[in-house]
Amino acid sequence: MGKPTGFLEYNRETMPEISPLERIKDFEEFHTPLPESERRKQGARCMNCGVPFCQSGMMLNGMATGCPLHNLIPEFNDEVYHGNTWHALSRLLKTNNFPEFTGRVCPALCEVACLCGVNDTPVTIKENELAIIEEGYEKGYMRPHPPELRTGKKVAVIGSGPAGLACADMLNKRGHHVTVYEKNDRIGGLLMYGIPNMKLDKSVVERRVSLMKAEGVRFITNTNIGKDVLSSTLMQQFDAVVLCCGAEQPRDIQAPGRDDAKGICFAVDFLTQNTRSYLNSGFKDGEFISAKDKNVIIVGGGDTGNDCLGTVIRHGCASAVQLELMPKSPDERNADNPWPEYPKICKTDYGQQEAIAVFGKDPRVYSTTVNKVITDNQGNITAVETVKMAFDENRRLVPVKGSEETLPCELLIIAAGFTGCRKYIADAFKTELTARNTVKTESGKYATSAPGVFTAGDMHRGQSLVVWAIHEGRECAKEVDKFLEGYSNM
Repeated sequence: MGKPTGFLEYNRETMPEISPLERIKDFEEFHTPLPESERRKQGARCMNCGVPFCQSGMMLNGMATGCPLHNLIPEFNDEVYHGNTWHALSRLLKTNNFPEFTGRVCPALCEVACLCGVNDTPVTIKENELAIIEEGYEKGYMRPHPPELRTGKKVAVIGSGPAGLACADMLNKRGHHVTVYEKNDRIGGLLMYGIPNMKLDKSVVERRVSLMKAEGVRFITNTNIGKDVLSSTLMQQFDAVVLCCGAEQPRDIQAPGRDDAKGICFAVDFLTQNTRSYLNSGFKDGEFISAKDKNVIIVGGGDTGNDCLGTVIRHGCASAVQLELMPKSPDERNADNPWPEYPKICKTDYGQQEAIAVFGKDPRVYSTTVNKVITDNQGNITAVETVKMAFDENRRLVPVKGSEETLPCELLIIAAGFTGCRKYIADAFKTELTARNTVKTESGKYATSAPGVFTAGDMHRGQSLVVWAIHEGRECAKEVDKFLEGYSNM
């Protein structure tokens, strides 16, 4: 604890951000770093608690609180205060393979559990983490470190999202020969195409992939295992296979007119096409779903729905409405939701901030869903009928009669979550699935029912956060290593 009175002397200061009306003019990241002097003060606010809940990573009442990676947070905060970037980086990288990702897109479960936040505001743990890794790159500390010895064992990792990359990184550092297969044209999975550029600049992903290549990881793109390459072929070439293909099966809506209407898309398809077109040509190729001058309705109030909202606003949509099935959360904690539980409060994210700035009101409509899709003679969507939802005496959500409302809509984006992995890849490797359509393993384990085949990430635990995917990739790598070597020293 570098400054015992730091939490009393300094206020929480976050990175400045470009105003909503300015930042929607492009797809660039919109936060600017704090000066080093101010960042050191933010490190000084850490109380170095005797029991640091911030790094606990536990479940309370079914919700995660504290860092799932168990990052050594008080230790790196102390080094931030003292200006010891190299030491801070060494502590951070012990538990987190990719702080440059989590420092941008993680919802900061660590800050939720920060003791400083009980009576004041939490330490800027997430931003401190990002500052450490970015300064590490700037100062040349992030250099390739290929393993000195190779085991001769070969592992195929299918999927290059955060779980696949973390698993590959760990196994490569252990000395195994790792090949990562990706069905898309760029490495990164969710990080590349599921998160828009203004939230995670794709040069950040490419920078890390280049480092992993220099350390010996082999990447193969445009290859869909189970379709382009037979699973049997892969099993013959590799000593182990790890399935990290995500939870890519989108949840659809059930509404009359939905099946035949044009102008409806799933959120990940929308985001993928936009990011690919942006990277390929700056949108000049026109190979993306445009919201320009359209009335847009987004079904889903989560992070993905918010990312779609920020994207359509940058397109220049005529209007944007975000439908949330559940009621609005309270603005402040209720008594039955005490610290350090995850706070069940209403969060206004960057996309909603931008919508408020552009249209003058919050785009979210709560306790509402699509009741009917309305089209013209050519089958193009022109409007949707919505209906309010309420809980009945059995705590089931049911439509409220007489609450129907018609909203104009030329683009309907479905961001209602996911229902598990795509079945073809599980079938290709003959792995069992759970009732939730995730690959089945023993509790707390990563080996599937197929010998030599492992799984991690959303494909294993279901739709979740980037930080949980990294955790899964790391833990899976330990199990694969033990399978290959008979023990693991990870």
